[in-house]
Amino acid sequence: MHRGICAGSAAVAVLLLTAGCGADGNSAGKGNTVKPVSDSKQLDLYGSGYGSGSAPGDGGAAGDAPAGGAKSGPAGQLKVREAAGTGAALTDGEGFTLYRFDKDTAKPPKSACEGDCAAAWPVVTADGAQAGAGIDAAMLGSLTRADGTRQLTVGGWPVYRYAKDAKAGDALGEGVGGTWHVLGPDGKPASAGKGAGTGMAMGTGMDMGAGANPGTAEKKVSLSVRQNAQLGPLLQNAEGWTLYRFDKDSAWPMKFGCLDSCLDTWKPAKPVDKAEVSGIPAALVGSVKRPDGSEQLTIDCWPVYTFTGDKQPGDANGQGKQGLWFAVTGQGKKAKAAG
Repeated sequence: MHRGICAGSAAVAVLLLTAGCGADGNSAGKGNTVKPVSDSKQLDLYGSGYGSGSAPGDGGAAGDAPAGGAKSGPAGQLKVREAAGTGAALTDGEGFTLYRFDKDTAKPPKSACEGDCAAAWPVVTADGAQAGAGIDAAMLGSLTRADGTRQLTVGGWPVYRYAKDAKAGDALGEGVGGTWHVLGPDGKPASAGKGAGTGMAMGTGMDMGAGANPGTAEKKVSLSVRQNAQLGPLLQNAEGWTLYRFDKDSAWPMKFGCLDSCLDTWKPAKPVDKAEVSGIPAALVGSVKRPDGSEQLTIDCWPVYTFTGDKQPGDANGQGKQGLWFAVTGQGKKAKAAG
């Protein structure tokens, strides 16, 4: 991990990094370089205009479902389709992608998604569910939720849709929070068929409501990449919150532009273990010491943050804020809208 030493004024914290963030080719000296901050007057920009919202939480916050998007209801006849990057994926009768939650259990079948979480991840009810081609009917089951709803299970795992999937074939919920996955026809994450995901082993031949054998624990991932329909591959933390960089910061020499009231809205991301990253070169991952002594995650030598205006994991509402804040790609660069 790269470490920085505070050497700046009250207006701007200047941090001198080790050789990993400078002339070795991993610095911001090429590509997305910005001029170092040098005037305390800029701090007047930081006190307002950063948006509002609750701080990033546990991945269960609700968002408004898109008009005509995925909602709670019966599954109809389940289908199997091949999804890019995940493999064989289950959909409901209307073609909406189905998901499972790693915090649930299969034996016994139990849902850990209630309240706001269930608004963001609508429950798929078991009534009338049928197994289509390529699906073993014996894998289908149900559980009774606290409100009396009979929720569909596959391989013992409770089944959900994602409110942000606006149309059939969308799979925007894959990897959200590192705990939500497209569901395969055997109850495993669909990505397990492609060498990713949790790879949990499930039992077969269960009756309605029966469980399955729990599998092995998945490798911890503290930093990963997810696909955004407008921005492409974006970095997210372990809870699924989008990571951002600020053009008033500087990578070399390291300087902080986000101080004081700016930090009420943009929260410094915590450092991670390089062994727990996925989809980004580990060499780009580092950390730096802030003026208050806390450590902050850096990507390609840039400090990165989460945005309190993101209401649920997977949001990227901070993109382009004030023309200064940008989501970070899997290569450590500023994200740009397609087209």
